[in-house]
Amino acid sequence: MQEVQVASPDGKIKFTILPNAERLTFTVTMGNAVVIEPSPIMMKVDGYDLSSGVVFNNLERYSIDQSYPWYGAHATAVNQCNGVKLSLTHDLSFTSYILEIRVFNDGVAFRHVIPGEENTLRVPDEYSAFVIPNDSTLWYGGLADGHYETEFVKKSISEVHSGEWAGPPLTFKLLLDAGYASITEANLVNYSGMGLEADGRRGWITGLGHRQPLNWPFELRYGRDEAKRLGKAAPIAGTVTTPWRVVMVGPDLNTLVNSTILPSLCPSPDPKFFAQGIHTSWIKPGRAVWRYLDGGPEGVDGMKEFSRMAGQLGFEYNVIEGFWSKWTPEQRREVVDYSREQGVGVWFWKHRKDLRTPEAREEFFKMLHDLGVTGAKIDFFDHEAKEVIDLYEALLENAAEYHILLVFHGANKPTGRQRTWPNELVREAIRGMESSALKERARHETILPFTRLLTGPADYTAMLFNDRRRDTTVAHQIASIAVFAAPLLTIAANPQTILSNPAVDVIKSVPPVWDETVVLPDSAIGELAAYARRKDDTWFLAVMCGPQAKTIRVPLSFLGEAQYNSVFVRDSPTDDAKVEIEKSTHKRSDSLTIELRAGGGFLARFAKS
Repeated sequence: MQEVQVASPDGKIKFTILPNAERLTFTVTMGNAVVIEPSPIMMKVDGYDLSSGVVFNNLERYSIDQSYPWYGAHATAVNQCNGVKLSLTHDLSFTSYILEIRVFNDGVAFRHVIPGEENTLRVPDEYSAFVIPNDSTLWYGGLADGHYETEFVKKSISEVHSGEWAGPPLTFKLLLDAGYASITEANLVNYSGMGLEADGRRGWITGLGHRQPLNWPFELRYGRDEAKRLGKAAPIAGTVTTPWRVVMVGPDLNTLVNSTILPSLCPSPDPKFFAQGIHTSWIKPGRAVWRYLDGGPEGVDGMKEFSRMAGQLGFEYNVIEGFWSKWTPEQRREVVDYSREQGVGVWFWKHRKDLRTPEAREEFFKMLHDLGVTGAKIDFFDHEAKEVIDLYEALLENAAEYHILLVFHGANKPTGRQRTWPNELVREAIRGMESSALKERARHETILPFTRLLTGPADYTAMLFNDRRRDTTVAHQIASIAVFAAPLLTIAANPQTILSNPAVDVIKSVPPVWDETVVLPDSAIGELAAYARRKDDTWFLAVMCGPQAKTIRVPLSFLGEAQYNSVFVRDSPTDDAKVEIEKSTHKRSDSLTIELRAGGGFLARFAKS
């Protein structure tokens, strides 16, 4: 096996296959820094280890340079990479396959493509490793306690024990501020999802859905017998194409947050469903009200009132939990029609167990379409087995046929497939505001932007002013809606509490998606998230403080040349539940000194004067 190296377009990041025919092994470097130490690839099919004892046939190099519209940290995603297709043969089973590698300016990716007859079933499994350099600091969530709805631990790699599991993304910081990286997967389709199992020797081993620990939400809802059934490796018909194994890499947090490597590794949307791609007319990002956590009127009249208040706020949606199913068809239509008059689209919640068959999906999505319902919130997936992943795809396709938008709850992490299916606006896969037991919210909410949110938007259900905000202030909660951006940005607070908040004017103006994002250098995982974000000509500066009070100085150099009218939402110095509003004018040569309480926050809007 000869050495094969693929470099990023800017030459800074390199993925190297080492010259070792006994075991395919790779490294990842950024400049002089080692990001992934020599790590074994282990791809098994029907028990054969295809990565050990390989014959090198040939390689084909290629490059990609394209851009496409996107709903995320910025409005245009860039897909620029150098790629190689390595043609290999396993010398024992005579299986020929492709190991494909792509290297971007902000990360690397590899996958296996193993050709096969359409009617032949084969069983793939993977044990490839990612060996993390010594003295790196890691942030990751486990899989057993809440699937992807967990708190994140912070550990040195030397403190990680064998047998620990992480639900990607697993983010780590290299020693001596040499950079950051995050391990995850892209384009998960027709395959089991990937978790990571620690080997106790600085390695994290790929673990597909059947190998992952049983999580309590799944056991609670579906039982151990069902878990046992899904605890076997899943067969795949025809060609086996694995998801991309991805390491996002950058010198700073701004690079990671702005990365679009995951959607760039997924196919573009099918014009059959999405004639204008992500800008197809029925795909509309928006903010939503939600009666679940913060009280408010109930029933048909209550939901009409929520839609009325959503319209007053300029919010686009009202997400209605499962109680809609107890209404008559006439009552459902009454709520949908009244909401539409307020300029508000309605979403209905549904348990995924009710949508397992094509007939059930057809009936449900046709009902939504005929009623004029905008979207469906589908819940309780709780597993990454291949058949659950297949269900996501079936739901997305069925929904697209009826022009229905989707949000997935009780879900696994996103893998960029929102590019292929832009009717998925967001998914949960996060320990959000629903978690009443979460006490250290200031720490949690300043870890999430640089971990879970790297893989795609999350339905955190942000911004709450009552005691569930725990150790965060109301200003922190208001800033969170600009940091936790999502094409469906569901707000936890009762809309009446927003309408009566002194910051209502600023809150109403925060968009769900952005044209440009700059993560400011003061940001530190678990300590501070500071973002400058632009929509059209208006800039927002959002700062969320972790558990320790901080004072930061922010140059306003991100602003354009004009003079800006600014509105600040600050913490009250004496009361966590109050905010102070300040108005002034600023230009790009100015700097702000921002004093933040423990768990505090700050949100500024700069509009051209």
